[in-house]
Amino acid sequence: MSSESQNILQVILSDGQPEESLDPKLSETELKRIYRAMTLTRAFDIKSLSLQRQGRIGFYAPAAGQEAAQIGSTCALREDDWVLPTYRDAGVAIFRGVPIPLLYAHLLGNSADIMKGRQMPNHWGYRETNFVSIAATIAAHLPVATGIAMGMKYRKEDKVVMALHGDGATSEGDFHSAYNFAGVFKAPVVFICENNGWAISLPSSKQTASHSFAEKAEAYGFGGVRVDGNDVLAVYKASKEAVDRARKGKGPSMVECITYRMGPHSTSDDPNRYRTKEEIEEWKRKDPIERFRSYLENRGIWTKDFGETVSKENDSLIVNSIKEEERVPRPEIRTMFEDVYAEMPWNLKEQMAYEEEEQRGYS
Repeated sequence: MSSESQNILQVILSDGQPEESLDPKLSETELKRIYRAMTLTRAFDIKSLSLQRQGRIGFYAPAAGQEAAQIGSTCALREDDWVLPTYRDAGVAIFRGVPIPLLYAHLLGNSADIMKGRQMPNHWGYRETNFVSIAATIAAHLPVATGIAMGMKYRKEDKVVMALHGDGATSEGDFHSAYNFAGVFKAPVVFICENNGWAISLPSSKQTASHSFAEKAEAYGFGGVRVDGNDVLAVYKASKEAVDRARKGKGPSMVECITYRMGPHSTSDDPNRYRTKEEIEEWKRKDPIERFRSYLENRGIWTKDFGETVSKENDSLIVNSIKEEERVPRPEIRTMFEDVYAEMPWNLKEQMAYEEEEQRGYS
């Protein structure tokens, strides 16, 4: 076992001061962009949970507590790189530029939804930013990520693929297949493990007997590193180094982000049945947004006026997006039958006509 897979990289200390020798020294513009994305993700999260509890959307999987892991890793990519996230990665979607109205169109399943209401909620996709549609099946996207990376390698494209997954995914066969193939053929893929301590109600201690998830990468012939997943700059630093290695043809890497899911696994879950209040409160004190804010304040970048302005902008964007998308009608019934065949066969035409007639009877 390498020392890298045992040690935990940390850049921002608990008081907001950086370890100067490790600070990636991002520009003020980039730091503000990260802060805006993290706070927008949290605001999006709070409102989406509220919408579900009010019965205005059907389901939601919250991201609160994992903003640093999601945005710090994604920040290391270029616009032409590809990313394959999980259903919890709202922060990845936001940082990659998926418009907030489209995120809500998807949660509502209206006719503006790119998926036309066919995907499960929280399963966004956005071709314009190489944001691949999310798979509900745990770890199913990992072999796909390796495959995309191999295609890039064969075409000699200067691009990298990033695939995010949770600690629970490491128990799936697809995890091992993807990692093994990537290691053998040196695919330009970076795996980000968001280790939030729980695979729904199963703790990490019962997920693996390994010292860490990062060391699993070493079994497949490439490096794994552990980072403080609530430290956005530590996540960025490790992810950027991994992305750069992949782009130079040096193969895959795995970054294990040790973080915490503050809320439930989903709106169908009650975390109080398997987690203690003390544990939750302990991790709330490690809030990744508050930690990054302290860092920005120490650098003279965050001010009260700046914070209030960002908060108002976030709230306005979210409220206006919801109002706009709740006015959009649902997809027409005929969309259930479209996009399957280049020319629709007779039996589907009959079924479509029957369903449309039934709908008219209800209107």
